[in-house]
Amino acid sequence: MGNLKEIRTRIASVKSTKQITSAMKMVSAAKLKKAQDAVINLRPYAGKLHQILFNINKSIENEEENIYSRSGIPEKILIVAITSNKGLCGAFNTNVTKQVLNLLNEEYIVEYKEGNVSVISIGKKGTEFFHSKKIELLGSDNDILDRLNFDSAIPFIEDIMQRYVNKEFDKVIIVYNKFKNAGVQILTAEQFLPIELPVEFESNEIFDYIFEPAKEDIVKELIPKSLKIQFYEAMLESLAAEHGARMTAMHKATDNATGLIRELQLTYNKARQAAITNEILEIVGGAEALNN
Repeated sequence: MGNLKEIRTRIASVKSTKQITSAMKMVSAAKLKKAQDAVINLRPYAGKLHQILFNINKSIENEEENIYSRSGIPEKILIVAITSNKGLCGAFNTNVTKQVLNLLNEEYIVEYKEGNVSVISIGKKGTEFFHSKKIELLGSDNDILDRLNFDSAIPFIEDIMQRYVNKEFDKVIIVYNKFKNAGVQILTAEQFLPIELPVEFESNEIFDYIFEPAKEDIVKELIPKSLKIQFYEAMLESLAAEHGARMTAMHKATDNATGLIRELQLTYNKARQAAITNEILEIVGGAEALNN
């Protein structure tokens, strides 16, 4: 009967785990709906603003007029890795950290060995990973995603933009998961600075804008605003992707727990049947011994 007790204990343990994973799935589903709505509502505005930004950037002839555009081979590079503060979301965080390692050890290996590549981490999981790999971080913010809104993100984004303007870095890359749907996240390594015309816009017509009141004022206001929206959109995409990944992971975990409970219940029934059979044989054997 000791074996039966162990199986009963394990069944109870798996049922308890199933309740937790099921609850986490529902919580993630609720958070996903809110994050997904925020991303979907921002995308059209951000996309149009980006297109205007790229057209304006194309129309600026002198590099001095646009402090966020820089030519030449980048020597100092900043990588911003966006992960999550919590786990239990499948390969969500692993994909980002692996991509950062690939950039450090492959694409920018020369610059990294010379000490010209820096990493900033957004999210506790990324911060913990980089510390475990002895990768020195220029900075980290593990709370910004828990209170994410445009106003709270502005100081962080402006700091990165100012570092670029001060020529601390020649290139800024954001590594994050872009939200496609609850079950699919697209790993993205996106150049944030300097402003670069994306491939999808290269074949489009470059509009010759009439600037009102003045070109300098428009450039001064619109380009920084567009860059802030672009970075904020990456944060929202990552947050929505995180909730989708966690919901999917908890859904799979709940299904696995259901299957395991079914198998354990079957094993328990077989063991119980065997125990009862043994008891009957013992009783019959004892009765026969008394009759003899």
